[in-house]
Amino acid sequence: MNNYKPANFNQVKFESGLWHERLDTILAKTIPSQYKKLKESGILGSLDLPQPMPELTIPRSEGGFTTQIFWDSDVGKWIEAASFALSHRRDEKIIKQIEEITDQLEAAQADDGYLNCWYLGREPEKRWTNLRDNHELYNAGHLIEGAVAYYHATGSRRLISIFERYIDHIAELFGADDNQRPGYPGHQEIELALVKLYHITGNKKHLDLASYFIDQRGSLPHYFETEMLARGDTYEQYHFDNFEYSQSHLPVREQTQVLGHAVRAIYMYTAMADLYMEQGDESLKKTCEILWQDVTETRMYITGGFGPSKHNEGFTTEYDLPNDTAYAETCASVAMIFWAQRMLNIDLDGQYADVLELALYNNTLAGISTDGTQYFYDNKLESDGTQQRWDWHPCPCCTMNVSRLVASVSGYFYSTNDHSLAVHLYGGNSANLQVGDCKIYVRETSNYPWSGNIKLELSPEFETNFSLKLRIPGWAKNVSAKLNGETVQIKGKVINGYLSLDRQWQKGDVVELDLPMPAERIYANPNVKFDLGRVAIRRGPMVYCIEQADNKGLSLEAVKLPRGAEIKANFESDLLNGITILELDAVIVDDADWQRDLYRTVPPAETPTKVKAIPYYSWCNRGSNKMFVWIKE
Repeated sequence: MNNYKPANFNQVKFESGLWHERLDTILAKTIPSQYKKLKESGILGSLDLPQPMPELTIPRSEGGFTTQIFWDSDVGKWIEAASFALSHRRDEKIIKQIEEITDQLEAAQADDGYLNCWYLGREPEKRWTNLRDNHELYNAGHLIEGAVAYYHATGSRRLISIFERYIDHIAELFGADDNQRPGYPGHQEIELALVKLYHITGNKKHLDLASYFIDQRGSLPHYFETEMLARGDTYEQYHFDNFEYSQSHLPVREQTQVLGHAVRAIYMYTAMADLYMEQGDESLKKTCEILWQDVTETRMYITGGFGPSKHNEGFTTEYDLPNDTAYAETCASVAMIFWAQRMLNIDLDGQYADVLELALYNNTLAGISTDGTQYFYDNKLESDGTQQRWDWHPCPCCTMNVSRLVASVSGYFYSTNDHSLAVHLYGGNSANLQVGDCKIYVRETSNYPWSGNIKLELSPEFETNFSLKLRIPGWAKNVSAKLNGETVQIKGKVINGYLSLDRQWQKGDVVELDLPMPAERIYANPNVKFDLGRVAIRRGPMVYCIEQADNKGLSLEAVKLPRGAEIKANFESDLLNGITILELDAVIVDDADWQRDLYRTVPPAETPTKVKAIPYYSWCNRGSNKMFVWIKE
């Protein structure tokens, strides 16, 4: 295999544009405000294992469950996000905070390596008795990812060492030997964390454990049933009908449909792709391809959201994509970006980059406010004005998930192998990369995603042959390119969504790429009944919506967009940190002459009007108000 390796996030620096602004906001506001909330909520204090233990901050539900049991994972995600931020701008205060957390974890760790603060403090006798629901392995995974990111940011191995001890304990307890338990996570996550840990330690035990958890999942006798009976529970006490919820209904290689809890599912697929990259198991790759096709062809929102149902925080049936009740959890889109990146680096197929970009610029970015301190857990595509952003949540998983993604987004722009440099995403940045034994400095000048005019200057340390592969997004038409001022004949050179330029490169070579961005109408498959007779608007990678804040005095429900109506794009630098807005020539259904008639034989009048649309990710930053992605046509 000659797969691609993504550039490390600290090799790429944003110099202008959307991501420069978003990253600055994460560094200056999001990371500090999240730390403050972790303290105020008691999450950081819980690591001290206070005795006696205080009353629960989050009371148990009728079924006896509290999301407080996940608190360790929130700490891990904050460490990861803060560590990514450190790589962009060193901050001694953040380093001190992470070191203090490390002290707490080190003090809490049991002699046998076990480290879960809920069980150590509250229910030590119940350790490892409920993998299905209580997520000791999930919590461990996020803490491991935090330790890995901190190591990359600082070179410190102290956190890594703590979790190497914990993994030794887990690997001794779970496995295929007669004296081990054949268990696996109820909420997948640790598998991909173990692969990251393996990349640092080189310890094959870490890779083997990740592989075991994937291979064991869904085998019979079913482990979740075995442990349920062992603790004296009944089937009726389980709040879901079957094990599709946790993707443990079948062995992973036999699964052909994306089912159940969206985040669990997509984390698992990410780990499967990781393991294929390490081990070359074609059955894992094939399964990922089947599942990818299922989710992107029948279960994906136009905004790159996944999972329509609040009940299971996940998937239902094909084409079930309601707008006003959409769940589309922010965490699920973050997970999809992880999976898409892995699949992209396996095959360099633009379909994966297209979905990565869609989820990144729309559903994921919508999950955090423009000021970096408020969030969406779920991401509706239609609001009656009651949905609002919140500054914290009883289960604050999405807060740190979106911040760790934005803080590390530079790692999604480039990939390399021994013979190629691939550019997946665009935006003003500079990067220090390596192809084979040659170091290459790349500087991009652009205002993407607001403009598709892109200029790349390449400066290899010596003249060298390699293939520069430039992604041509699936939405892009009438693309043109130049190399050192000379027009490039694109026809025949775009393979799987990438324009391949093969030559001997030298310092100062310049590539210009023009990706026209006219606003386009998008229609849903007729099987998506919620969108029949409606149209959405997309410009470049951005999906647009109409929001009441920009259209005062108009009833958004009554707005219709005639086919062929003109759409004008304008950049407004003083609106929502600078965005390109769209002005739509629309009509509005007029009810002025209906008086008290409920029905009549004459249709309502339609009055021409102007409607303003904004990028979906930027909605609900000026208070709660009505919003529509899908507009009547």
